[in-house]
Amino acid sequence: MSIRGTNFLHKWISANVPETVGADIISVAELTQKLFADAKAIGISSTEIEEDTGSVYEAILDAIVHHDAGLAE
Repeated sequence: MSIRGTNFLHKWISANVPETVGADIISVAELTQKLFADAKAIGISSTEIEEDTGSVYEAILDAIVHHDAGLAE
């Protein structure tokens, strides 16, 4: 279990998932690749992130969908 990986994921999503991004496959895939590149740059492996959080792709998609749902309120 990696708290460091989980914390990185949550902070990264907060700082890097733009409010205007749509929940399309290309946007989510590009954000996932960027997250892994940023993590690698500071010494965090994809395994370290995903071992506690599961799929990063799904976490980013979930963040986008829930953000859009919040805008509709």
